[in-house]
Amino acid sequence: MPGEEFRDIVAFIRVAEARSFTRAAAQLGVSQSALSHAIRGLEARLGLRLLTRTTRSVSPTEAGERLLEHVAPRFDAIAAELASLRELSSKIAGTVRITTSDFACNVFVWPRLSQTLLSYPDIRLEINWDSALTDIVSERFDAGIRPGDRVGKNMASVRISPDLPVSIVAAPAYLQGKVPPLTPDDLAQHACINTRFSMQGGINAWPLQQGEKRLALRVEGPLIFNSVYPALDAALAGYGLACLPDLLVQPHLDAGRLQKVLAGYGASLPGFHLCYPGERQLLPALSLIAETLRYPAAS
Repeated sequence: MPGEEFRDIVAFIRVAEARSFTRAAAQLGVSQSALSHAIRGLEARLGLRLLTRTTRSVSPTEAGERLLEHVAPRFDAIAAELASLRELSSKIAGTVRITTSDFACNVFVWPRLSQTLLSYPDIRLEINWDSALTDIVSERFDAGIRPGDRVGKNMASVRISPDLPVSIVAAPAYLQGKVPPLTPDDLAQHACINTRFSMQGGINAWPLQQGEKRLALRVEGPLIFNSVYPALDAALAGYGLACLPDLLVQPHLDAGRLQKVLAGYGASLPGFHLCYPGERQLLPALSLIAETLRYPAAS
């Protein structure tokens, strides 16, 4: 249906229902002459008279009554659905699907969202733990939590954490009777607990800082995990050295269950970001989540 004809039918419905050009013109925000012109144009295209006009009143003809009876409800349904969609676009509701690693979720995502979401019962949040950097678009996620150096092209992002200092640690039981590593080269003499977050990628390098120089070392060892949590458990059990975020190991360092080695070579990993396709309009539910997770938080 051409746009002009659509508008003219809406104009006819308003006049027929109001039984007045004056009241209908006020409702539509147009002049009476423009409204009259629209009705005459519709009648001319249909080849039918739709309204009977007198100096005192306006009433539908038989054809006008038929049009009003059969078409007006459909236009009302369309208007109601459009209003519903407009409400949906502004209402904080709906399903949000996020892919993230277990570490990022446990430390930065869920602790912040768990209280906020209690105030928004119409949000349905689906969190998928996956350290392998699942493709956000092809797997139909709304957003993903990614390290800052792994934010894809054409993706918008919101920083949700600071950079993450890491330390090389081991249990006292592992270090007993061994010479602790004094330089990065000494790591070759030790059992190192590794992580690999994707089968398509290599074993994760250990980041170290030597003065102004950043190092990314590939080390060898008997264990490889796709999560930092079992790597921590293996280190606590005495299987070898592990390079892990300070946020994860600090309680164990304080309790003496772990010890740092190569403390003078400390480095950091890029902080986490909430990423989403840049061309998409951010729906209110995801916008709320992004603002709740944003780092630093708004004061």
